[in-house]
Amino acid sequence: MKNNMRKKAAARKYALLSVCSVCCFLLIWQFSTDVFHFFDPTTLPSPVTVLQTFFDKFTNTKPDGATLQVHTLESMKVALSGYFIGVVIGVPLGIAMAWFKPVDYFVTPLFDLLRPVPGIAWLPVMIVLFGIGLLSKAMVIFLSAFIACVINSYSGIKHTKPVHLWVGQTFGASNLQLLFKIAIPTALPMIFTGLKVALGASWNALIAAELLAATKGLGFMINQARGIYRPDIILVGMITVGITGAVLGWIIERIQRIFIKQE
Repeated sequence: MKNNMRKKAAARKYALLSVCSVCCFLLIWQFSTDVFHFFDPTTLPSPVTVLQTFFDKFTNTKPDGATLQVHTLESMKVALSGYFIGVVIGVPLGIAMAWFKPVDYFVTPLFDLLRPVPGIAWLPVMIVLFGIGLLSKAMVIFLSAFIACVINSYSGIKHTKPVHLWVGQTFGASNLQLLFKIAIPTALPMIFTGLKVALGASWNALIAAELLAATKGLGFMINQARGIYRPDIILVGMITVGITGAVLGWIIERIQRIFIKQE
């Protein structure tokens, strides 16, 4: 009982510190722009101006042809499409590479060639193959997410303690039983770390792709605002990217707690 009370008190304290850090940042920003005028409002608008623009974009389609929620949903559709494909292919492949040596020897040379190439570097190729629609951007995001999932799943399986496998073998477990009953449960923390890293890589690749090849989306909105010198809209886009990414990351954390018991 006392431990639970201490944990709740610590959680409240850390939450208060987090709120204070955000408030301090906003105050410094507000004083730097509207009070002391360290920055020109046309270069760095105040947080009040950005907040007004944020709510205005929910109903105003100017200057980029769509509201904020339309851009956000378009970006999420593209990002999650590529992300889920990367997860569905990358996690099983990483596990198979780590557990089955023939798969490792067969896939690793090609994977080592692909791994150093940033996902966004594939964008020109994808545009040539698929145009500037959903598929080309989803494939770029897939490559970014896929690499992170493979690496972390592979590392998680490889970090399985030999003594655990030896105990399983002693009790007569088959190779597949060792994989599904011991190796994969042990690797789950690393696999979920890969899912989080892949999510961040997906958002990075998405915004970069939308800056170059899109007609809707947060990256497109930011790029259009840059062209007409609207820093308030640029900041609204950046904040929306941050909020959306944080929410998706929180969802993965919730799923992780379901599969992995944490003290």
